Amino acid sequence: MGKPVIVIGSVTYAMKGRSILARYGIRSSVERIYRSTNVRGCGYGIYAPQRTDEAERILRREGIPVSGRTTRGPRS
Repeated sequence: MGKPVIVIGSVTYAMKGRSILARYGIRSSVERIYRSTNVRGCGYGIYAPQRTDEAERILRREGIPVSGRTTRGPRS
């Protein structure tokens, strides 16, 4: 099963979002998203392995443009 990644419009917003989530005690990382038919934007997102739904709500509330979600497989 893939891991949920919150799709963000740019690397700048993704980095800002990661900082916001850290203030809420949510560990996350900025991820490069490999393009597929369901991903738009420049291809960056935030991987929050726990509390993903809460993280997405916080990002939206704080003004980070969230384009949706995608999944990533295990790292090689």
